[in-house]
Amino acid sequence: MNPIVKFNNVLVTGISYTYIILFMYAATSKLLDFENFQIQLGQSPLLSAFAGWITILVPVTEIIIALLLSIPYTRLFALYIAYLLMVMFTAYIYIILNYSEFIPCSCGGILEKMNWNQHLIFNIIIVIAAATAILVYNPTKVEK
Repeated sequence: MNPIVKFNNVLVTGISYTYIILFMYAATSKLLDFENFQIQLGQSPLLSAFAGWITILVPVTEIIIALLLSIPYTRLFALYIAYLLMVMFTAYIYIILNYSEFIPCSCGGILEKMNWNQHLIFNIIIVIAAATAILVYNPTKVEK
């Protein structure tokens, strides 16, 4: 196998596993502290009207994406969904930081230790990682 193709496959797999860990950790954190997550989303100036169904939809979506990322056949589709979800969340953080007077905290676990600017940088890096995986993904070399 071509070394570049092999490297790209390892890169896509590594980024996919990183997303699996990130999404499973985030979903578990939200579900373990569900009431707090629901209250904090209810305080969001942008999401309060939708907090009821978002508190269920977000962790379920994170788990589904993690499962899809773990299956090589669905990995590219899952990378696109993960990319889209993280772009939306990154845009949300940017809007909250720049246009909101009140900045709620609905993060759990390790991410709760970050300030919002650090979280924005973290998200940008994660978005770039997904975009990279999508760009170098080689469907002809996917193991089925």
